[in-house]
Amino acid sequence: MARLPDIVVDKLDPEQRRVYDSIISGPRGTVPGPLRVWLNSPELCERAQALGAFCRYDTVLPPRLSELAIITVGAYWKAGYEWAVHAPIAQKAGLAQDVIEAIRRGQQPEFQRSDEAAVHAFIHELLNNRKVSETTHRKAESEIGSRGLVDLVGIMGYYGLISMTIVAFDVPLPEGASDPFHNP
Repeated sequence: MARLPDIVVDKLDPEQRRVYDSIISGPRGTVPGPLRVWLNSPELCERAQALGAFCRYDTVLPPRLSELAIITVGAYWKAGYEWAVHAPIAQKAGLAQDVIEAIRRGQQPEFQRSDEAAVHAFIHELLNNRKVSETTHRKAESEIGSRGLVDLVGIMGYYGLISMTIVAFDVPLPEGASDPFHNP
């Protein structure tokens, strides 16, 4: 960590160790970069990672749309760590490589699927306009339903928190990854 020293597992206090062990035993199986930062505030880490587990694994959205949201938020914040982790997951989940690349470059993707176009338009308007037009809202709701929209905003909020943590604390890229936003 550039702005905070990385955690040393053997030196965690009991509360930090309890949260660390809880994360390790969950679906992640690891404590990745931004969560390592959050361990400096174990209660925040515990609560945020629980929300994150839901947002990543348990929403009504299919992984393809969840990952679309995650990489769009990560690109908005230029959170290299988040991008390096989730862009490959997004492709594996079924997002087209040209869509992923357009998002990385901050360009409007050309979607082949109407649900992806509707979700991206909703995310883009909310992030950039700080509101969503009635037309965009209706189109997204018709594609993913009202519960899907609520889950989508939850994903955006959680990955906004993750991305802000990455940017604020200069969380380093995963080993071997290059900065995806250095030369967009």
